[in-house]
Amino acid sequence: MHAEYDNIFAKWLYHWLVEQGLSHETAINFKFGILLVGLIIATWLVHFTGRKLVLRVIEALTRRSKTTIDDVLVRNKVFRAVITIIPALVVDYAVPIVFVEFASLIPFIKAGTNIYIIAAIVMLVNALINTAGELLMRLKNFADKPISSYTQLLKIIVYLVAGILIVSIVIGRSPLVLFSAMGAMTAVLLLIFKDTILGFVASIQLASNDMVRLNDWITMEKYGADGDVVEINLATIKVQNFDNTITTIPTYSFISDSFKNWRGMSESGGRRIKRAIHISTTSINFCSEEQIERFKGIERVAGYVEKRQQEIAEYNASEQVNKSEIVNGRHMTNIGVFRAYTLAYIQTHPQIAENMTCMVRQLQTTATGLPLEIYAFSKNQEWAAYEGIMADIFDHLLSAAPEFGLDVFQNASGKDFAGLISK
Repeated sequence: MHAEYDNIFAKWLYHWLVEQGLSHETAINFKFGILLVGLIIATWLVHFTGRKLVLRVIEALTRRSKTTIDDVLVRNKVFRAVITIIPALVVDYAVPIVFVEFASLIPFIKAGTNIYIIAAIVMLVNALINTAGELLMRLKNFADKPISSYTQLLKIIVYLVAGILIVSIVIGRSPLVLFSAMGAMTAVLLLIFKDTILGFVASIQLASNDMVRLNDWITMEKYGADGDVVEINLATIKVQNFDNTITTIPTYSFISDSFKNWRGMSESGGRRIKRAIHISTTSINFCSEEQIERFKGIERVAGYVEKRQQEIAEYNASEQVNKSEIVNGRHMTNIGVFRAYTLAYIQTHPQIAENMTCMVRQLQTTATGLPLEIYAFSKNQEWAAYEGIMADIFDHLLSAAPEFGLDVFQNASGKDFAGLISK
């Protein structure tokens, strides 16, 4: 007795072969060979049609369409992943029909086919995750968020579930049994995925507290990072330094360690200038009448000198100051006039932000003289332009200091000692 057939074509083929004079065993073998070849051809045709025809038609239609979503789907190979699954489904459906007389082989072939289908589905899900991540990154609200961290976490979950399903197929046990057994493996899993878990928690904290965004300029001295954030992943954050090197930093380090984010400076509309000129204290003195008259010819401080001279004269007259000693009463100093000149120069500079702090102050005297610090903000935040603005300001001030009888401090060099020896 031959077996009962569930497929009409297979049953018809078997009877036709018997009618041709073949024995029962020979008819079964011939039928198996014909169906197997037919299955191989059908699978190849489905694969060929999907890859060479359907996929090309989809890509052509995508190029002509005005929407961008289909372009993202094609770029992330979503349609290719769908087409990859179809041949496996054909094989999975046909195996019980083709191998009906070889029932012992069906479980093994079905297991292999199911594993292939799971792998193909994983590819499809990953492609969809990549597509969703790319589309979210295009939205203004998500453009600076670590979307890649969350997509990576989803992929890990997909791989973990797929791995459990494949293992359950291989050992012939229910996936629920493996899921329940994972409770005992929690400690091992925590050890294996320690960096991933820490990175995920850190990513949530970074995003919720808005601590780091893509394209932020950050400085992290511990890792030698000083540049722009170019990538935020689940486990690492990549920083492209200004010398074009790449520094890779663990994501959780941004929670456990300190770093400087220059975003506030970028969004403020100005970049701080905070630099001092060191004036030699031996060149600081009270202004003589001759100096005061000469300072009145300097446009930026002429008004200041006249007003200051009047205030001092009125004060000294009201207090009946004994002018026989210069230290009695009040007097203008060359450092005070130069400080007023510096402030006027900074305030009128076209590249200095008028609506932000602008001042010139004296710091604690040191072994290198009296620091006269300029504290202001440049309008241009771009690095090269900022350095050029700052250099232009100090070029002028260093050249102007001698006009006020002030010497800029610098340590003695070999040339200075050689001049003394020659004298």
